[in-house]
Formats: sequence, structure tokens, C-alpha cells
Amino acid sequence: MRSTTLTQTADTAQIETLFADFMAAWTANDAEAFGALFTDDSDYVSYDGTIARGRAQHQHNHDKLFRGVLAGSALIGDLESVRYLTPDVAVVYGTASVLMPWRSTLPKRRLSRQTIVVVRTEAGWKIGAIHNGRVRPVTVPEPDAFPSKMSQLMARIAHRLGLGRR
Repeated sequence: MRSTTLTQTADTAQIETLFADFMAAWTANDAEAFGALFTDDSDYVSYDGTIARGRAQHQHNHDKLFRGVLAGSALIGDLESVRYLTPDVAVVYGTASVLMPWRSTLPKRRLSRQTIVVVRTEAGWKIGAIHNGRVRPVTVPEPDAFPSKMSQLMARIAHRLGLGRR
């Protein structure tokens, strides 16, 4: 048990470094260093839901971004947690936001949460998949709240009229 704990502690430190390197490569606007953090067959889902596949595509896309609309930007954030699925695969949660060069503080509406799958490779821990989504919390309405009652009413009306899913 002790050796597993020591191994996970060392692995967690390496994963924390990977997350820090992710932000540092972005902040340096270094697409090559950014791309090197990913596995060859990795997936990258952006905040808008688009998906890019493979390290080469991530590097290409970020090269265009770093030389274009995100030139001079910094990635500021925190690692929230690391959860091991197996000794060689972990899910990492972090929050981060892009700080544009003309801003001195991060706008709250730009905060994103990253769900990152990291995998152990011969070259160390790498990003196998990342999903970046905006943090825009909404409350879940109670079943008897107005939005719920309206949805239930609309469903009954649609059903009576023969509309929608049957």
C-alpha cells in the first residue's frame, strides 16, 4: 500500500507539472511546446463544442490562434483535482481563463473548466483528451417551480395536438 501511495504522489506531482506546462506553453504562445503535451491520437473539444483530433491538429490550430486572435494572451488557472482511473490513466479537472493582453483582470464570464484525461506514456504523462467548457452555472428547477410547470404543460399540449416526440 505504501509504495502505491508514493507512486501516486510522484505521479500526481508530474501531472501537476503537466497542467502547469499546459498553461505556460499557452502563455508563451508556443504552439510547438503546447502540442508536445498531447498524445499523437489525442482529442481536444473546445469551449464551443468543436473537436480537433491529434497532436498535429492541436499544434496547428494553436499556432494560428497564438499568431492571430489569441496573440499575447495568457492562460491563468488552477488544477482542481486528479483522480486515477487506473495507475496509467487519470482524470484531471482544472479551471482556467484566457487573459487577453489588454486586460489586467480575468472576466468571470470567460472562466472555463477543463476535463482532461491524462495517460502515462514512455515520455511521461501526456494529455489524451481534453474538454473545455465555459463555467455558466444554472440552477436545476424544482419539479413544482414555474419553469417545470410550463414545460409539463407544453408537453401535454403537444401530446394532445399530436406534435413532437411520441
